[in-house]
Amino acid sequence: MPVTSPAVPPAPARGTASLPPCGTPGKPGAAVRQAVRRRRRIAVLFLLPALVLLGALVAYPIVFSVVRSMYDASGDTFVGADNYTAMFQDPATLRAIRNSAIWVVFAPALLTGLGLVLAVLTEKIRWRTAFKLLMFMPMAISFLAAGIIFRLTYEQDPQRGVLNAVAVGVHDRFQGESASFPTAKARLGNRQLTKGHDGSYRTAHRASPGHTADLGLVGVAPKDMPRQARPAAPAAKSPAAPGELRGVVYLDFTPGGHGTPGAVDRGERGLPKLSVEALDAHGKVAATATTGPDGSYRLPHLAPGSYTVHLPAKDFAAPYGGISWLGPALITPAIIGAYMWIWTGFALVLIGAGLSSMPRDVLEAARMDGAGEWQVFRRITVPLLSPVLGVVFVTMVINVMKVFDLVYIIAPGPVQQDANVLALQMWLVSFGGGNNQGLGSALGVLLLLLVLPAMALNIRRFRRSQS
Repeated sequence: MPVTSPAVPPAPARGTASLPPCGTPGKPGAAVRQAVRRRRRIAVLFLLPALVLLGALVAYPIVFSVVRSMYDASGDTFVGADNYTAMFQDPATLRAIRNSAIWVVFAPALLTGLGLVLAVLTEKIRWRTAFKLLMFMPMAISFLAAGIIFRLTYEQDPQRGVLNAVAVGVHDRFQGESASFPTAKARLGNRQLTKGHDGSYRTAHRASPGHTADLGLVGVAPKDMPRQARPAAPAAKSPAAPGELRGVVYLDFTPGGHGTPGAVDRGERGLPKLSVEALDAHGKVAATATTGPDGSYRLPHLAPGSYTVHLPAKDFAAPYGGISWLGPALITPAIIGAYMWIWTGFALVLIGAGLSSMPRDVLEAARMDGAGEWQVFRRITVPLLSPVLGVVFVTMVINVMKVFDLVYIIAPGPVQQDANVLALQMWLVSFGGGNNQGLGSALGVLLLLLVLPAMALNIRRFRRSQS
């Protein structure tokens, strides 16, 4: 059976155009372009709600703030750049810029470093997931609640402030618990005691060994009397031995007001744990003693002569009350500490995720070559984690530039200006009493310009990590 070859269509003549395949439009690629346009229309349709929201909530406020910053407080008069000039001439704004710079320099670095250390230390422990969960929990608390918590934590009163309760406990443990009566004073018209320039008291008349000297004070409220205070009358009747001065330091007040001023009456209690000194004729301390629960004291082994009984100024000084966390000197570091409590979990979790994805063969090879743990950490772990550390650091820089509520809640009114930052200053100028939205808008534009470089760097890092 003869084999026939398939028919081959004749080639088109020279100078004639080839026809497109049957069933396709007359223009090549038209179907593809039509499909692309249809997909773009669908994408725009789905993106339209998000674009409207971004325009209404982001683009429009930015443009409005820039325009509003060029008008005066009323918004009727165009002032150009006058608000920006006034902004940099205001001491409160300059203080806010300084404090914001302190936040940017210290808070992100401390958070990144602490997150790195905690991530490395908890890498090989069993309960690292539970630890990370506990560290991350403060992020579930609002900044308002966190500010109230730390406002109470930093309270000056040791009965309320946790940190000062710990500080006072440690101080009394190593320095000894001191007793003092800051409000105590000599009774008006009392000629037995004279007050020194440093707040101390001493007897007006000198006494010789073998005699007694009872020192009566007033001004101590019943609630301030120690529990161990005992009646002073029995001790006041005890005679002094040869070579000693003795007496009682007591509260010269009888409940009901029936006592005799200057005399130790029944029911009057002694002032315990006070220092008593015997001063010789040259004003030098010859002997010291501490009053007992009944206020009694004994100054033994005194050489013959006359002495002045002295109550030093520390008996009347205020007791150690802890550290002034909310004072002008420490208010900014205290608020940064509260901020770190909230955001350390974020840094820990993010750096821990980068650490868990790091290749282990590099670490094991370094250890097999004899590298110590510190060398592995410094020369391998940190360089490999540098992209993650950079993201955490830049994110924290953006975040601290916007801090507002912690400063507003934790800082008391008298020291709020000492803790002021740009975001808080913007609110104070606009709505917190200044009522100058023009200047407040200028501060908002300044804050935006300061945040933009960090945002651009963060976006660049994201794009580089995706490429």
